[in-house]
Amino acid sequence: MGWFQKRARIEGRVPERREGRRSVANAEQSVRGDVAAGARTGAARALLWLIVAALAVRQMAVLRQPSGERLTDLETWTGENGVLRVTGSLYGSDRFTGTPFAGLVLEPLTRMAEQGLGVVWTFGTLLLVAALGIVAARALPGPVSGPASGPASGSLSRRAALPAAPVAISLLMLSLPVRTALHLGQTSILPVLLVLLGCFALRGERAPGILIGLAAALQPTMLLFVVLLRLTGRRRAALTGGAAFAGCTASAWAVVPGDSWTYWIHHVAGTGLGGNAGGLANQSLHGALLRAGLAGPLEIALFVVLAAAVCFLGLRRAARYAADGQLLLAVAVTGCVAVAVSPTAWQYQLLWVLIAAVGRVGKRASDRPVWPVVVVLVITLPGTMLLPNMAVLFPVRDNVLLIAALAAACAVPFLPRTSEYWQHPIPTDHAAPVPARWSRVPMLPFRRRVLSRPNLLLELLLIRVVYSAYAHVRLAATAGRATAEQHGRQIHAIEQWLHIDIEHWANHAVVNVGGLRGFFDHYYTTFHFVVPLTILGVLYVRRPADYRWARSTIGFATLFALVGFWLYPLAPPRLMPGLGFIDTVHGVQDFAKPDYGSLTAMTNQYAAMPSLHFGWSLWCGVVVVVLAPKTWMKALALLHPLFTVSAIVATANHWVLDAVGGAAVVVLGFGLAYVLAGPRALRPGAVPAAAKPRDDLERPVPVPVPRSTGDATGDAADDVVGSKQR
Repeated sequence: MGWFQKRARIEGRVPERREGRRSVANAEQSVRGDVAAGARTGAARALLWLIVAALAVRQMAVLRQPSGERLTDLETWTGENGVLRVTGSLYGSDRFTGTPFAGLVLEPLTRMAEQGLGVVWTFGTLLLVAALGIVAARALPGPVSGPASGPASGSLSRRAALPAAPVAISLLMLSLPVRTALHLGQTSILPVLLVLLGCFALRGERAPGILIGLAAALQPTMLLFVVLLRLTGRRRAALTGGAAFAGCTASAWAVVPGDSWTYWIHHVAGTGLGGNAGGLANQSLHGALLRAGLAGPLEIALFVVLAAAVCFLGLRRAARYAADGQLLLAVAVTGCVAVAVSPTAWQYQLLWVLIAAVGRVGKRASDRPVWPVVVVLVITLPGTMLLPNMAVLFPVRDNVLLIAALAAACAVPFLPRTSEYWQHPIPTDHAAPVPARWSRVPMLPFRRRVLSRPNLLLELLLIRVVYSAYAHVRLAATAGRATAEQHGRQIHAIEQWLHIDIEHWANHAVVNVGGLRGFFDHYYTTFHFVVPLTILGVLYVRRPADYRWARSTIGFATLFALVGFWLYPLAPPRLMPGLGFIDTVHGVQDFAKPDYGSLTAMTNQYAAMPSLHFGWSLWCGVVVVVLAPKTWMKALALLHPLFTVSAIVATANHWVLDAVGGAAVVVLGFGLAYVLAGPRALRPGAVPAAAKPRDDLERPVPVPVPRSTGDATGDAADDVVGSKQR
């Protein structure tokens, strides 16, 4: 071997050694990254479980209520001394709506709960909720591993399900059904848990069927899960479930034949038991028809037809999702069918609606959160917070839980696991990170700006919920009349010292001019909401990226204003006795009455500092000046805050310093949006990170092949390899 050959071999080994050292360094870096990721995951998991513990302690607060106001439904199963009413009737009052078998089984538990002052019952209910959340989390469908994957292969492993368990338990504890069940002492969680245990925790055919049969003996509509077993090919489990239901019901007939006759024959499986079936608490098709004004044979016939249609559509969909490997979704859809077709579906029986949030809806990543967010809002908040108090919306607001159940059972297009969008939805377009304009301003670049238009339904729901929460906090943020008037005297003294106390002069000047008074009164009561909503609507349609920026800024400003309302309750000039102000909007106030400030039940009259009337109008002016293409539009927009500040001062609804406070919270809102997401306008070079198509994501990266100079055979081979890769 010559010197040149040895030299070539040595030079060839040097890159190999460097590559080996580089591989070791990459491996060490990967291990360190995995350790850091594991630590972050562990910390997040611990935080989630701490939230669960805090919610559990919060739910135990029900025990601090007076004995006559908590666990009121426990006594319906027992007599005065905790003895089962064998000689009397379980249905002597209108409070017990369960089956006779439920009365037999739950009597020892209620006696124990009464002897333990409700602690045993409440703690046991929380344990049932925790078990329900863990079972549901472990039943979540996982990624599709291949075409041969069956239903069992799609379930999450135990380790992967652990982070989902505290989230599921937290949502369950926050839901209206669980909160109502804990308050009343109801047992509606037990049938749901029995069904989930039968479907996911037990193997074989006999034990799952027995558990589902027990659940049906407690709630007859759970028999629909026997039908689901039959549709999914589990005939033996379906027969076992039916036999278990029949055996439990027969045993109740043998012990309490009178109550069994009352429940199954006289009331046709409990129809008509309990409170008013047409009340808002009954979220079933039967209750909705009664609220619509139907009654008698026509209502019964229509209910039977609608219930049959819902059962047909819903159970077919459930069987299809079960065959697709989404058994938890199939169970949730069946539960929603049971809610809709039940004669009475009380609020504490609607947990199936929350479980239906596991379904995936939408091809785009931005649309994926819409369905679960809607379900969580519907199941955790009352209808009065979700929809405004308008008569045209009453049918929707009164039946919002039923509508969610019907949508899950019959309408929502859940994605199958075979869809190409199941694991890889169309990604959301984000703007590239933009550096700060000022080096001294700290930025938190973890929140990338989204460029696409947000989902309209989700936006409307969130805006409504945020505004409702704002109204509730504003109403609660009061420290009494004396404190508010003391703060009013402080503001008035500061304005006198600054020589800006023009409120009294402006108020009386406007009162003496009828047309001007009417203009300012109308401007004060109308444009406060109309103009901001109009601007947000135009931006949503025409400039979605700027819509998100504008929506965030006004939201932050409102949050800062809530802090001001809470910390500094302030009486406006019109509610300050002895200063001679005239309330041009609400009329003359009787200062002799201590509650004169409670003009309406919808607002806190002492939430004056800062003035959101002026703050929102200033926000409108700034947004239009920044975004409007025409000069006349910018000039017209500046008139809105000018008219607003004139209106709030002339009508004696705010001090001048209240407007200064409103301007301050708007500045803080814009500043916080800047810190979190960077400047509104993208600089040159900050190209949006557009989502790549799936073909580009899955296409293999071409590997360069070295060419041999002057070798025609090598050139031809390279061309063939390149063409195959292309």
